[in-house]
Amino acid sequence: MAETHVLFVEDDDVIREATQLALERDGFTVTAMPDGLSGLESFRADRPDIALLDVMLPGMDGVSLCRRIRDESTVPVIMLSARADSIDVVLGLEAGADDYVTKPFDGAVLVARIRAVLRRFGHAGGPSGADGGDQAGQGERGLLVFGDLEVDTEGMEVRKGGAPVALTPTEMRLLLEFSSAPGTVLSRDKLLERVWDYGWGGDTRVVDVHVQRLRTKIGQDRIETVRGFGYKLRG
Repeated sequence: MAETHVLFVEDDDVIREATQLALERDGFTVTAMPDGLSGLESFRADRPDIALLDVMLPGMDGVSLCRRIRDESTVPVIMLSARADSIDVVLGLEAGADDYVTKPFDGAVLVARIRAVLRRFGHAGGPSGADGGDQAGQGERGLLVFGDLEVDTEGMEVRKGGAPVALTPTEMRLLLEFSSAPGTVLSRDKLLERVWDYGWGGDTRVVDVHVQRLRTKIGQDRIETVRGFGYKLRG
């Protein structure tokens, strides 16, 4: 099996070199770049399996780099931020990042988060609970219909009003969780566990931002906020 290719963009020489060595010891192939512009060039040339982007980068910051990558690809992106409570975290997620890790980070934690993201992206099947059984709104096999929204759980395609909707793999997995149980309130913690593979818990801002991104694509009123509990898909 080919090694996973990681693009790592970090301007701090010590962090970049130490992290590259740690990832390579865990079996990853790593291309490390010191700034946003060289990171974008490397991404376009090599098409890595996953990108790790520091938020604060010279030339082109990590958030802008994430946007450029997301314009061209659905490759998973993890942002690295030195400030867990910073607006940079939310900006990175809104730009299309799938997850983030706070610096300073433990190498084992970073590897675990990378592997969790890759597991999500490497499996095209539906999430837990989506067994394709009899459920309201289901037409032909694997096709779920919610008003003008159609979710093809086998072809991994979404249409709204007959027009295709482009979702990232994380957005698709989030929608599959909602569509597997329409009308059921799913807590942020449950979504973190099922979609982000955070069995130990995680930052619920990741869920909130992805729900907002999903709403802009499938309709603002399609996913309802149940204050104090979580979210549910309107059937």
